[in-house]
Parts: sequence; structure tokens; C-alpha cells
Amino acid sequence: MPTRATDGRRAAVLGSPIAHSLSPVLHRAAYEAAGLTGWSYDSFDVDEAALPGFLDRLGPEWAGLSLTMPLKRAVIPLLDEVSDTAASVDAVNTLILTEDGRRRGDNTDIPGMVAALREHGIEEVGSAAVLGAGATASSALAALARICTGEVVAYVRSEARAAEMRQWGERLDVEVRTADWADAAEALSAPLVIATTPAGTTDALAAAVPERPATLFDVLYDPWPTELAARWSMFGGAVVGGLDLLVHQAVLQFEQMTGQVPGPLDAMRQAGEKALAGR
Repeated sequence: MPTRATDGRRAAVLGSPIAHSLSPVLHRAAYEAAGLTGWSYDSFDVDEAALPGFLDRLGPEWAGLSLTMPLKRAVIPLLDEVSDTAASVDAVNTLILTEDGRRRGDNTDIPGMVAALREHGIEEVGSAAVLGAGATASSALAALARICTGEVVAYVRSEARAAEMRQWGERLDVEVRTADWADAAEALSAPLVIATTPAGTTDALAAAVPERPATLFDVLYDPWPTELAARWSMFGGAVVGGLDLLVHQAVLQFEQMTGQVPGPLDAMRQAGEKALAGR
């Protein structure tokens, strides 16, 4: 895809609430590093009810949108096409507005997870554990479908959540076994542990980190480090953090929106680290 014109292009992140989003910091840093002086990236608090009207008002100067909760599924009926990756988890976090006026949805969270793990030397694992069963957990399963050759154990709080994770496993062709959250400490001995739960949820597990932990991928980035990640690092385990995921999925968005490949990953990471340090 050729590089688009640098003049007057717009992009933004949508969601509700949105004030916490680091996306503007990352994408603006990328534009600066890439010399896209005419590009702008904003944030808009948009809920599911307001989304159709917002999209209908976008003019030809718009290149694309980043989407966060609660819009990742709500946007799908409003699109002209959806990538296989996004369709696999019924979640779109990237909306590309093509030059012929079509709306194309993609999901960069999944390849972003794979890229973040690869950056830390994780190309393949024989088994893994997932903590949690929300939307991020389904993306984690989709990422594991690409790198895990064996069983994935998902630790959840209810049978309803367990059933959902097993269904995702079948859909994504991942061997998923579910276990009760009360036994989540057992997850920490897995070759790869992906924590997808809200802030504070895994704090109680920190005391159960084994003496020689393998790799933890904690998708949180604020506050950072989590108690679990800090304990994991103290015991010498490898830790992949939420900022790693954020910058890898964001650089893929930048590449799709601008046509410039590769995107300025280091500049985006440095901007994210500086922003988080100032919070």
C-alpha cells in the first residue's frame, strides 16, 4: 500500500470512558517520528448509542479509528468488511476508512500479543495458563492458537465463564481446560501465564509465585508493575507487560492507517513510558 498524503489526515480513539487512554500519546509520537506533520490523533468519548452517528459524520480526511470498550463488538454491524482475525473473536479494535469510502475492521490486539511475546523471545510454548475469562481472555486464546502447541488452562470464577472459554477454545481450535479461580495459584507454574483480569485481581497470587517462574504476560499497564509482576521479576521470571501489548497493537494500527511500514515502535514505546511515569 503506498504512503498516504501527509496533509490533513485525521485519526482518533473512541470509547467510553476514554480519558485514561494512552493511544493519543502513542500515535502522536509516531506521527512526529515519521514526519507526518499534517496528521492529528484525538480521543472522543463515544458510547454504543452514539457510534453510528459519529461514523456517519466522518469526512474524507479521516484515515481510521482505534476502538476500545464498549465499541469493539458494537461496531461490527456498521462495517463493510471485517478481517478474519477480528471475526475470530467478534472484536474490532481498528477501523480503517479506505479511499473508496468503505469501513474495514481489524483486530491488532491478537497479533500485538504475539509480537510482544516474540520480542521477549517467546516463539512457541507447549502449554499455557490464562487468568480470567473476559474479552481480553478470548484475544489471549486467539494469540495462543498461533504459538501454543498443547493445552491451555483457563482459571475462571463461574461455570458460565468456564463454558464461554471452552466455546472460544473450540472456535479458535485451542485445547482449553477450565479450572476454578480458587486454584489459580496452580497457574503460576505454567510455561506461559497470561493475566487478563482487572487491576488488583491477581494481587493475592503474588505470594504463590514459584521459585523459578517462566514467563508472565500481564496485560495491565497502569498501575505498573502489578504486585504479581513485581514478585515474578524478583524471582527472576520473564515479564511481558501491558505497555508491550499496547505499543505493538498500536504500531500495527499506525501501519494500516498511514501505509508506512515499519511503524516507529521505539518512539511509541518511549512516549508511553514517559506518559505513565508522569501519572
